[in-house]
Amino acid sequence: MRLAFMGTPDFAVPALLALHAAGHEIAAVYSQPPRPAGRGQSVRLSPVHQAAETLGLPVRTPARLRTNADEHAAFRDLNLDAAVVAAYGLILPAAMLDAPRLGCLNIHASLLPRWRGAAPIQAAILAGDSESGVTIMRMDEGLDTGAMLLSDQVALTPTTTATTLHDALAAMGARLIVTTLSQPVGPGQPQPEQGVTYAGRLTREDGRIDWSRDAAALDRQIRALTPWPGTFTTLDGQVLKIGGAALVSAPRSAPPGTILDDALTVACGQGALRITRIQRPGRGMMDADSFLRGQAVAPGTVLGS
Repeated sequence: MRLAFMGTPDFAVPALLALHAAGHEIAAVYSQPPRPAGRGQSVRLSPVHQAAETLGLPVRTPARLRTNADEHAAFRDLNLDAAVVAAYGLILPAAMLDAPRLGCLNIHASLLPRWRGAAPIQAAILAGDSESGVTIMRMDEGLDTGAMLLSDQVALTPTTTATTLHDALAAMGARLIVTTLSQPVGPGQPQPEQGVTYAGRLTREDGRIDWSRDAAALDRQIRALTPWPGTFTTLDGQVLKIGGAALVSAPRSAPPGTILDDALTVACGQGALRITRIQRPGRGMMDADSFLRGQAVAPGTVLGS
């Protein structure tokens, strides 16, 4: 088929590579414009842009689409069979949604209608869901409301992190979109009206740890929000990033946030967490033992104060 591919982050790269390997003609790749990144703020191409250039594919990087009539016309003139969208980051107007012969197909990282929106991977872990997955959806003008074409699921375990789930769903999405396009693309199954949930955009503040919460909920927060936006607490005014933790039995009762032992076990509102990965300002993420060799934290110290 003659396709356009529209995506930006790492999540979308496996699908682009799979569609190219399957022999589809990719007439254009759309991605977010290059932006400053890193400590040096050097301008960087998005992961999809980089992959497209490696494959020798033409790349378009419009900063906006909704009122960009020139871009609407250019997209229409591609004479596409379909467009595949995966975490692109721009909303497609009706003029573009309707242009391809088979419409625009989205690779969405959830089992719709659960977790429509911007952060479905993190939302599934935060909520303690037992499973997640990918849905291939025919796009309409709503927020992830289109008809479903194909889906698959993966179990979530007590050790699932945003990173491991991201990688699993990226590979699953690549497989499902190739399967979808290898057979007649029908109208799809309308989403049920029951069970709709939304996953809003995450901010840095979502990563602040409130030690008065249940330890199991905090464990999910750390697994869901690492590496981005990251979870953090404070110690004597110093912001410490938390990269990993384990649920443990609290050896004794203490106020939430209290360090209980020499192994960075922290009392929570219910239960306790042992911090396993931590980062102080200006340093890299390290295991708790390495951290404690450089900065002693006495039992009885209270985090987040």
